[in-house]
Amino acid sequence: MAEQLIFDLPLETAFGRQDFFVTGANATAVSVLENWQSWPMGKLVLSGPKGSGKTHLSNIWAELTGARVIDAMALLDVNLGAQITAPLCVENMHQIAGISALQEAAFHLHNMMMEQGQTLLFTGVGIPGQWGITLPDLLSRLQGSSLTELALPDDSLLCAVMLKQFSDRQIKLDPKVMDFLMLRMERSFETVSHLVSELDRQALVHRKPITLGIARRALDQLKPVETFHD
Repeated sequence: MAEQLIFDLPLETAFGRQDFFVTGANATAVSVLENWQSWPMGKLVLSGPKGSGKTHLSNIWAELTGARVIDAMALLDVNLGAQITAPLCVENMHQIAGISALQEAAFHLHNMMMEQGQTLLFTGVGIPGQWGITLPDLLSRLQGSSLTELALPDDSLLCAVMLKQFSDRQIKLDPKVMDFLMLRMERSFETVSHLVSELDRQALVHRKPITLGIARRALDQLKPVETFHD
């Protein structure tokens, strides 16, 4: 066969503290989450572009605090009362825009967590006012929470994130290829994710390590990506 068949196997992503790279783009957010005991009213909103490390950082926080992590889209599938016995992270709050039942669930969960004196972390793309939350009581609670933001990536962070994603896929990359990519790629986390996926696919198709030629083809084929929505 000229090309190898590709199977979409699960990818195991490393979410340990040692796998999270701290630079000027995220140092403030890391410090705020590590000092979670000082959050005003025991709650915080973590905001950042898609692929900026929100999930990784929330998993680090969960390990630090013994917190549960649930997705906002799953709030109707869990027993809310069972979630309030420990710190909690609710991810991807921007995705419940326009879904009244999920916003009601998030509002009740927020109130129960506060009544129990538990620590609560919300994550989302953009600040709460940009999430499209239509339930006024929930929006006011979110906007009344402290906010920390993951900034747009600098080159050192982009490089570290790309190397981590290759490592997650057990791929070793020639430094010359990395330099080639860093000079030509769009400066966004979303592009890193798409580019690493495409390079992995190209290497499997051609049954060879990632070369400059493969990197050039991947860059040529990479379509513009949305950088706001998850």
